[in-house]
Amino acid sequence: MDILLQLKEELKVEKWQVEAAVKLIDEGNTIPFISRYRKEATGSLNDEQLRNLHERLVYLRNLEEKKTQVLGSIEEQGQLTEELRE
Repeated sequence: MDILLQLKEELKVEKWQVEAAVKLIDEGNTIPFISRYRKEATGSLNDEQLRNLHERLVYLRNLEEKKTQVLGSIEEQGQLTEELRE
C-alpha cells in the first residue's frame, strides 16, 4: 500500500502537500508549528487537515507494520502462499 497516495486520496489534497507534511512530522515538528510556520511548505494545510493526516499516517504505518508481522509469522509456520503475499 502506498501510504502517501492513500492520504492524498483521503484528504483530497495534492501529493506534494502530503509528502511535505509527512517529512515535517517525521522531523519531529508539531502540528501547530507546521500549521503556523510552514504554510509555504504544505500549501497552507490547516490544523484540522494536518491532525487528520497525522492520525491516518500513524494508523496506516501501524497497519503496515502489523501486516508485515502477521505475514512473517505465517511464513515461519510454512503456511505462506503466493495469494497471501499479494
